[in-house]
Amino acid sequence: MEDRAERQKEAPLSAITPQPTRRESSRVRAGQLLQRYGVLVALALLVLFGSLRYEGFLSTYNVFTVLGYNSMFGLVALGMAFVIMTGGIDLSVGSVAAFASVIAALLSPFGLWPALLGAVAAATLLGLINGVVVAYLKILPFVATLAMLLAARGLALLFAGNQSVSVDSEHGFTTLGQGNIGGVPFTAILLFVAFAVGAVVLRSTRFGRHVLAVGGNEEAARLMGLPVERTLVWVYVLSGALAGLAGVILASQFGAGQPTEGLGWELTAIAAVVVGGTLLTGGSGSIGSTLVGVLLLGIIFNILNFENGRGTISLSAYWQSVIRGAFLLLVVVLQNQLTRRRASGGG
Repeated sequence: MEDRAERQKEAPLSAITPQPTRRESSRVRAGQLLQRYGVLVALALLVLFGSLRYEGFLSTYNVFTVLGYNSMFGLVALGMAFVIMTGGIDLSVGSVAAFASVIAALLSPFGLWPALLGAVAAATLLGLINGVVVAYLKILPFVATLAMLLAARGLALLFAGNQSVSVDSEHGFTTLGQGNIGGVPFTAILLFVAFAVGAVVLRSTRFGRHVLAVGGNEEAARLMGLPVERTLVWVYVLSGALAGLAGVILASQFGAGQPTEGLGWELTAIAAVVVGGTLLTGGSGSIGSTLVGVLLLGIIFNILNFENGRGTISLSAYWQSVIRGAFLLLVVVLQNQLTRRRASGGG
């Protein structure tokens, strides 16, 4: 009797709670599947399209060229993914990469390792400054990293003397950007290794769980006793270090430290991260999907290059920035719609 009375008391509450209809539930599930696997499906369709339309699209040379060139953007996007998962943003990555390329070129006469370690250390220091300003001085990430964007660009021009710095190719520095193992570029191997490590860090370490917790709700994470400030510092340090590594690859691959390079790299990185399904609000994301986003953007521009070669279209390099911006806006709008549907569907 008591159980029946309890059920009768609870019944009116559940009756007035709006329940999603079958159609709404189906839309929510479809949205979740699209957000999770849409980028992978898009990548597969682009590869299929390219292989059917262009001769040599799946050739070893073209595949490795795409992977080798986009390794720089991939490394920057990997660091950006961790930053965005905390609810932050790093607008300085392009300038930090340019600065690192100059430092690497200046240190290249001493060999690969001194140049690599010196450039990454310098970029890591800039990332550390970003992290301290954001975490402890409580400056908005947009403002803090925008200031670093300007500072790093100025440092790059200052150290380079406002011109490109040629690298010393006699002491093995160019091996990183131009060498290969069994035909596979070192940079491509480095890209996949970095993303594999990043995926393990995010899903299987305390730091990865802290990143997601801070991005999900910073105040709740602080109340739980998590090291919020330390986590924020470390994600910006990681972003700076990976941007520095991308800068070393830039100098090694093209034979010069380029202080004016890196313009728009932050946009490419953000686009790849968002395309991969990581929420700009933080608290959710996937390292594997970020890699797919990097490859998707890389193949889009590779296809445009093939079309230019066929004479079908004629787009200058400046159109790449236009396409990146439009693509990012489209994905953000789509992501916003999917998030709203999922929230209205109760899941």
